[in-house]
Amino acid sequence: MFRDRFYVSLALTIPVVLYSGILRTLFGIEPPAFPGSDLLPLVISTFVFFYGGLVFLRGAASELAARLPGMMTLISLAITVAFVYSVISQVVFGGDTLFWELTTLITVMLLGHWLEMRSIDRAQGALQELAKLLPDDAERIREGGTERVSLSELREGDLVLVRPGARVPADGEVSDGASAVNESMITGESRPVEKAVGAKVIAGTVNGDGSLKVKVTAIGERTALAGIMRLVAEAQASRSRAQVLADRAASLLTFVAITAGVITFIAWLAVGRGLGFSIERTVAVLVIACPHALGLAIPLVVAISTSISARNGLLVRDRRALEAARAIDVVLFDKTGTLTRGEPAVREVISFDGVSERDLLTLAASVEAESEHALSRAIVAKAKAAGLSPRRVDHFSAVPGKGVRGEIEGELVEVGNRGYFAGKLDGNVSEKVRRAEAAETVVFVARRGEIVGAISLADEIRSESKEAIAELRRLGVRVAMVTGDNRAVADTVAKELGIEEVFAEVLPEHKAEIVKKLQRDGSRVAMVGDGVNDAPALTQADVGIAIGAGTDVAIQSAGIILVRNDPRDVVKIIRLSRATYSKMIQNLFWAAGYNVVAIPLAAGVLATHSSCADSSFEATSATLTALIIALSSTAPLGRSCAKRVASRISRR
Repeated sequence: MFRDRFYVSLALTIPVVLYSGILRTLFGIEPPAFPGSDLLPLVISTFVFFYGGLVFLRGAASELAARLPGMMTLISLAITVAFVYSVISQVVFGGDTLFWELTTLITVMLLGHWLEMRSIDRAQGALQELAKLLPDDAERIREGGTERVSLSELREGDLVLVRPGARVPADGEVSDGASAVNESMITGESRPVEKAVGAKVIAGTVNGDGSLKVKVTAIGERTALAGIMRLVAEAQASRSRAQVLADRAASLLTFVAITAGVITFIAWLAVGRGLGFSIERTVAVLVIACPHALGLAIPLVVAISTSISARNGLLVRDRRALEAARAIDVVLFDKTGTLTRGEPAVREVISFDGVSERDLLTLAASVEAESEHALSRAIVAKAKAAGLSPRRVDHFSAVPGKGVRGEIEGELVEVGNRGYFAGKLDGNVSEKVRRAEAAETVVFVARRGEIVGAISLADEIRSESKEAIAELRRLGVRVAMVTGDNRAVADTVAKELGIEEVFAEVLPEHKAEIVKKLQRDGSRVAMVGDGVNDAPALTQADVGIAIGAGTDVAIQSAGIILVRNDPRDVVKIIRLSRATYSKMIQNLFWAAGYNVVAIPLAAGVLATHSSCADSSFEATSATLTALIIALSSTAPLGRSCAKRVASRISRR
């Protein structure tokens, strides 16, 4: 819209400038005359006013209807005053006109708005980029072969073939095949994710070298990709506190500019500078005021920051949460599944009576291989990692909640907790085992009825947690941990991670009270949890962050959703929030500072300089201010933040 009108207005402005006398005044150039040439500026300017200026007149009507006068109102007022004055002056009085200033002003403003819209469109391009992730069609499996169908024809339960290098057409579950899938465009995870039978795949991700048969579980608006697109759109459309203040300032500036314009007109008329000069100065004041720069200062930055965050697996549900993250004093982590993996892992193998640790682990893993319990899987995984092969087990049986047993080469092997071996342990437990029991889960191993060793297991701490906590400290943020585990377990994890503030034995429904306690102490708290058990605490916190939510964007309790289960992403959020806020303040400073200086200059000081004495100069100044803010927003946040936030702050 702005582009086409700009080119037409630019072409028509050239003859207006030629025949308005400005070239004769400045350079002594006289264009060739012809019958009616003196009316040419009037005729062409009238067309430019109603064609090129129409977008501003309509914009002003919308602003006034909403009772929020702004940039469009000022431009419309300026061009209308200039047009009406010039027409009356030429037709009625045969005096001076402002036609060339009018057409130049409209042309420059059209150029400025066109370039601004291009900047905003680029900033909001994340939605278009996400939409492009989906393939045009899918290869649906039918009896006897496959058929190409559009995505709209897919139904839940359909079986589709995803060939190597192809994009997954819908959310689904792998029913056959194995491959590594690139999910970086959705989750931000740089490494391909291995997929086998039973694994979930996401629409829009790229298959690797293997072929996959995928059973469709979600299509269209129900896919994770569609949910993420809705989230990005909502975040970009939502209004932050800073945006509300900027809009109020822009509205106030409009009234200030109109008032200044009226005062300027009266003042110059009173000192005898003439009606034409007074109107020109009034138009200059109206044009040079730039509330649009104030209004553009924040939404453009936010559009870019939400796009950057979405590309890095940081989904912003509520822009106010991203805005508040910069001022966080305390990050309160839930332990299980956040700082730890939420799954047990073998910490230590303790052997008795001359049995080697490898033999002890082999015995335990052989029997546990028959069980699906989480502790069993951890022991089997440890044996596999140690290169041990399980032995054949006969007569396997399990005692729910206590242990398992079976025969290996005719010998009874039992693996269980204290409850399983009740009355058999008191004289056979070393001090080392007793210390392990204080903070970890311990299972005992018996052969032929004799205890031959023990295996301690604990919730495995994420390798990324220590780095995340160190980074938060460098940012000046306190770190605390809350957990339902007993004090000994909590203190062990906290000590390993270097966390000094620990809240142990806290029930899920009481975690919100811990957040309130920290807030009563004057802290601004970010709560990091899984978004389900921690929902009340996430809601209570100043910033609720659901971590490891994958592509589940339906979590209502969190303002920010982290796709990956990586606590380092909390650091990313805080850094992105601070970078965003810094850029907003910088833009507001330039926008406000420009207006403070420009309006008085346009009202009088510039009038003493012939090179700056017309409204086209002011139009250029106002346009350049808005463009500087647009480019300032897209350059540092678009490029620098994309590098700083997506790579430097996510140091792996």
